[in-house]
Amino acid sequence: MFSIEQFNKMAADCLPGYLGLNITHIDDTQVRAELPVRRELMAPNGFLHAGSVVTLADTTAGCGCFANLPQGASGFTTIELKSNHLGTARDGTIDCVATIVHRGKTTQVWDAVVTHRESGKTIALFRCTQMLLYPK
Repeated sequence: MFSIEQFNKMAADCLPGYLGLNITHIDDTQVRAELPVRRELMAPNGFLHAGSVVTLADTTAGCGCFANLPQGASGFTTIELKSNHLGTARDGTIDCVATIVHRGKTTQVWDAVVTHRESGKTIALFRCTQMLLYPK
């Protein structure tokens, strides 16, 4: 398994790093991450952009998939994601907890819950399916 530091370094010059996303915990069943809310993550209406929330959830689940690739797999790609947005945030930090639901040889399924740290309110529920890739 790779470390939190390795993943955050790997993501630093990609979209997750650009947005300020930070992985805080990785194990074989769960990954946690955080994203400070700031102006650049907002929609023009002044609320947190849904794409910011989806990026947090998808990255958290993807980190979990990457950390739990089966023997011989070289990577993965997201093949389906679904999010239900239940709330929003204008400030503070949003947190994500992704938990593995299915650990197969060809796919993994992760569920994620995004919450607003300061209020404790659920922002979004998310499910992601990843296809595992193998060298030819």
